[in-house]
Amino acid sequence: MIVRLSLVAVTATVAVFLATLGWADPFSFSTGSPDGRLGALSQPPNLGRLETETADDFPLTETTSITTATVVGLVPTGTSLANISNVEIEVYHIFPKDSDVGRTSGPPTFSTTGVPTRVNSPGDVEIATATRDSSLGSLIFRASLLSPSFSVLNTVVAGINKTPNNVTHGEGPVSGEPVQITITFTPPILLPADHYFFRPEILVTGGQFLYLSTVKPAVFPGTTVPDLQAWIRNSDLKPDWLRIGTDIIDGNPAPTFNMTFSLRGETIPGAGTPGQANCHGQSVSAVARQFGGVAGAASGLGFSSVKELQNALKTFCRE
Repeated sequence: MIVRLSLVAVTATVAVFLATLGWADPFSFSTGSPDGRLGALSQPPNLGRLETETADDFPLTETTSITTATVVGLVPTGTSLANISNVEIEVYHIFPKDSDVGRTSGPPTFSTTGVPTRVNSPGDVEIATATRDSSLGSLIFRASLLSPSFSVLNTVVAGINKTPNNVTHGEGPVSGEPVQITITFTPPILLPADHYFFRPEILVTGGQFLYLSTVKPAVFPGTTVPDLQAWIRNSDLKPDWLRIGTDIIDGNPAPTFNMTFSLRGETIPGAGTPGQANCHGQSVSAVARQFGGVAGAASGLGFSSVKELQNALKTFCRE
């Protein structure tokens, strides 16, 4: 009887301990596989070529440490994977955050001299603390060939024009080799719950990267968050953006697109709110409770050290 009571007590103690840890759910988001409808240019400025950015949205329902990502695009046939020489990732809030609303027409369209609307577009500028670049050592990547050949029905490459010349109907079909870029963020990207845009930019020496589209649902699965369509801009259009389907390709009805990417990481329930006085302390307590200590949290969330995690939390809290 004494032994039995001891086992019950131990079991109860372990149960309480595990409950207090409050383990996070792994975070996983994917838009799916390429659907063959569109390839949209996404490249940095290089050798006289305009920077061109393609962005698509994703939701976070709670504070999340994003550790890895994948992006799928088309490169010219015969391109060596070694020619994929740099990857930069940016994350954007949704307009009007991080944007100069005063340069627009205001509600309801928020048009500018360059675009018909900014409603539901990425902001003017990126979230600086979320930018990762392989040339700066803040991400590592590897490229893999998915199949020998892939074709898309339409492309948007050079036809990214200010109004009234924004409608080009695209630049037609193209074939090439589909590649997947697998990315590890060093350090991870730490973001509070919100609705964001994800923008990859891929440098291909001697070629270009056409970000591939995928099927677009009305809302994100398992949520009521509307799934926004993909947007694009080049250096001439900045800080504005155009909707790839509605503003450039057009039609009746105009198509809408998602882009092919995925994100993975860990959620942090109970993290503090950026900008509030108790954000850092609350966030440290949350990760320590979640992983049984700060050292365990650093490892579990993908950080290389406790110091790197602490610095990330300070940046997250805007200290």
